[in-house]
Amino acid sequence: MTILTRRSLIGVGAGGLLLSGCDKLSNSVGANDFVAKAESATYGWQRLIGRHALAQEFSVADISPVFKPNGSTNPKDDDYRRHVDEGFANWRLKIDGLVRKPMALSLADLRALPARTQITRHDCVEGWSTIGQWTGPQLGPLLKAAGLLPTAKYIVFHCADTYGGEISKGGAQSTGRYYESVDLVDAFHPQTIIAHTMRGQPLDVAHGAPCRMRIERQLGYKQAKYVMRIEAVDSFAKMELGKGGYWEDRGYEWYAGI
Repeated sequence: MTILTRRSLIGVGAGGLLLSGCDKLSNSVGANDFVAKAESATYGWQRLIGRHALAQEFSVADISPVFKPNGSTNPKDDDYRRHVDEGFANWRLKIDGLVRKPMALSLADLRALPARTQITRHDCVEGWSTIGQWTGPQLGPLLKAAGLLPTAKYIVFHCADTYGGEISKGGAQSTGRYYESVDLVDAFHPQTIIAHTMRGQPLDVAHGAPCRMRIERQLGYKQAKYVMRIEAVDSFAKMELGKGGYWEDRGYEWYAGI
């Protein structure tokens, strides 16, 4: 039986055009309509499979010798550079928005929490994949501890990197602060972790230090790096272009399930 995935739909349905993220995609009514239909179908399939169905996990022997850093690899934001110079001693991860008890966690706080280690495949929208090992606390228990309000529908990850696109994704894009988001099903998924460790070592800058998201049932651009703040919201309407993410604001799918 052939299993249709979002990646196969993209590759077949638009001849690779949807991978570009360029203005041609953003201005194409037909392409955008196809993207919307594919996104809706994938979202429905994932929910049909099960709210907690796991992405495949691998053995230590399967870990790729090199995990390619992608996107931003060395943010120039002044506050971030100061945190790097200080070894993130004064860095705090804020969890706020539609919560009863906003939190501010140090890197030591994160490392002291119960952690999950998982070896998973990272699938990039550009077509390459690699397998890495990640360790960090699950997001769900932290949201529960913060007292998520009933009005919250989405969780937004605000990042330290100001981004301007990549040549491989169609050339320079308009500059903006990187952010991403998921719904509550993916936020509470057992494989959604705030990773502070990669292959047993503290996360380095190129891979998103001090912490990044691992949302294992979605494509690479959903795995936000340099996370500074986690915000619970009821909509994206007042956030950037209102699509729920840096690349989504530029034509990518919000739900990037695999």
